Amino acid sequence: MVFNSIEFLIFLPIVVALFYLLPQKLRWVMLLAASCVFYMWFVPKYILILLVTIIIDFSAGILMENYADRPKLKKTFLIISIVSTLAVLMVFEYLNFLTENLSLLLAQMGIEKRWVTHIILPIGLSFHTFQSMSYVIEVYRGHQKAERHFGYYSLYVMFFPQLVTGPIERPGNLLRQLHEKKELHYENISKGMRLIIYGFFIKMVVADNLGAYVDKVYSAPSSYNSWSVMLAMAFYSFQIYCDFFGYSTIALGSAKLMGFDISDNFRTPYLAKSIAEFWHRWHISLSTWFRDYVYIPLGGSRVKFGRWAFNIMVVFVLSGIWHGAAWTFLFWGFAHGLLHIIEKALRNRFPEKEPKSKWIGYGLDALRIAKTFVLVTLFWVMFRASDFANMKDMFVSAVTNFGGGDSLGVKPEMWLYLGLFILSDLLLFNSRFDQWCDNKPILLRWFIYGLLIFMTVVCSSVNSFPFIYFQF
Repeated sequence: MVFNSIEFLIFLPIVVALFYLLPQKLRWVMLLAASCVFYMWFVPKYILILLVTIIIDFSAGILMENYADRPKLKKTFLIISIVSTLAVLMVFEYLNFLTENLSLLLAQMGIEKRWVTHIILPIGLSFHTFQSMSYVIEVYRGHQKAERHFGYYSLYVMFFPQLVTGPIERPGNLLRQLHEKKELHYENISKGMRLIIYGFFIKMVVADNLGAYVDKVYSAPSSYNSWSVMLAMAFYSFQIYCDFFGYSTIALGSAKLMGFDISDNFRTPYLAKSIAEFWHRWHISLSTWFRDYVYIPLGGSRVKFGRWAFNIMVVFVLSGIWHGAAWTFLFWGFAHGLLHIIEKALRNRFPEKEPKSKWIGYGLDALRIAKTFVLVTLFWVMFRASDFANMKDMFVSAVTNFGGGDSLGVKPEMWLYLGLFILSDLLLFNSRFDQWCDNKPILLRWFIYGLLIFMTVVCSSVNSFPFIYFQF
């Protein structure tokens, strides 16, 4: 089931109503059943894969706690859990990629051997894999008590608002809340509805309308002039942001309706002044996951520069691979890691000096923000391109097609949609839509709500684009 569907608009109110009508002891049962329905709306049989990982990690958590006084055995259970979970991820997300590339390699050696694998990736597999891994790691470290109730643990992994595309929740946040008794409060309903309305607007009005333009250019970049290609690059930066930010915001709102607070996943990332800051603001739950479970165990920043650079590159290459089984994703992760290293090297060599006036400081910050946005936009081409040939065509057409190719016009209303989103993003700097509305006059708040609802109903794209991060 997808958020931007009639089914979900029927499903969510029913779930919220049942949640508050049922006694506390039955709420987890209803939420788990609802989450199963939500997930099985896509490919029902794939819930069995989820069940296998849940059983393995639930058992590993209890066994690690039971044998806490036997470190080697405890570590063995951790390894079994992680290897089993990653094996499932490898088979369903990377087996097609590996067999295709092995066939090509053998062909180069004159050996004609082809394996045919057509495995469909279960929706959200990378997300709930990392969520379950965070649980077993936290139990192993002694930061989290093992959950002894199979139903509550299953609900932690399958909680429907963030099941498919995150945010990736830690047990210390979500699992704890699932045990708490939630009361019906107007504030939760109000904040939840605000977030849902805003999320629908930025997904269905901004992201989907931009997506139609982006898809046309990426399908045949050499057919369009350089201006259209560069505009498609910039539009994709906002499309993927609004698409993923929209999903995360609807997820936040859906959980908030029932009193659950899940993690913010974005904080105005395109106002970042460096690649490092961008990753502190973009897909925060994934960035912090890699920080806590890969970067810090490797030594973090408390090492010499060369080792630190290695640690950073490992994190970003893994991040690229996590996003998909394609060389373009690996290249995208490598590029981000390399730029991160270059930026730090330059800061070490040329430390920033205090500007002579605040206006000079503002100007320098604006230049840094523009620089980071341009670089991130160029890197998104690697992410969006279907393959290296498509990526090459985009870059070549962007710089060599000024005098030729078709000009793909932009509908005037698209500038309005994008402009409204950029304005809202600036106003929400280091804040969140529901919080920003709190201290605004009631007439202004309701005018904004009405405008967002009206535009979502009237101005949504005629094409319904799937959420981009569903493929991960």
